[in-house]
Amino acid sequence: MFNFNQNNNLNNQQAYINPNTGAMAVPRTFITNVFSWMAAALAITAFFAYYFSTNEAFISSLITVTETGAGMSVLGWIVMLAPLGFVLAMSLGFNKFSANVLTLLFIAYSLIMGMSLSFIFLVYTGSSIALTFGVSAATFGVMAFAGYTTKLDLSKFGAIMFMGLIGIIIASLVNMFMKSETMDYIISIIGVLVFTGLTAWDVQKLKRIGAGVEFGTEPARKLVIMGALTLYLDFINLFLFLLRFLGNKK
Repeated sequence: MFNFNQNNNLNNQQAYINPNTGAMAVPRTFITNVFSWMAAALAITAFFAYYFSTNEAFISSLITVTETGAGMSVLGWIVMLAPLGFVLAMSLGFNKFSANVLTLLFIAYSLIMGMSLSFIFLVYTGSSIALTFGVSAATFGVMAFAGYTTKLDLSKFGAIMFMGLIGIIIASLVNMFMKSETMDYIISIIGVLVFTGLTAWDVQKLKRIGAGVEFGTEPARKLVIMGALTLYLDFINLFLFLLRFLGNKK
């Protein structure tokens, strides 16, 4: 579970408003493009997660067996940590990279995430994964709709959710050493709540961005990709936390 929120890049979108033109993008068009890229990335991730889960050579290469037991190989650690590296690269290189480069990185990231998530097909039954995906999609859709249509300013609410996200990351790192099932359960509950809330906040934020940039420009294309990455992370993390509750282990 990792989510590197793109608040700085998205909130700085005012720098890209063209003061010399009144032709601003319709927020709905901007949001549609964001969701289209997000859906495409999720499809790529799902396909490669299933594909690599059925590749015995790949799975065996992720595990190393010693006299003391089994653990992750070097390749296994690379596959697990590579997605975080891609997110950091896209965020830190937002101003330097072109829209085409960010798009290629996003596509590559969704593929790597598929490799990283292939393990869930080895741990959970296919039917429970499908059920969890459906529940995640329904929850995400409801909160995205709420975030897009509400007239309430969710800025303060979003800030609280982001603080909760930081707390989850810290607690997860601590629990890696404590290995407490109770803490893992609590983290999972908070994780579902946090990413449900972040979905509404991020969609409202993207709607505002769509109303303030000139659609079709290079900066707007870059913001579409970063927006898609943000919502993609919200969905993936929501799915993984829900899987802890709804997933039936093999």
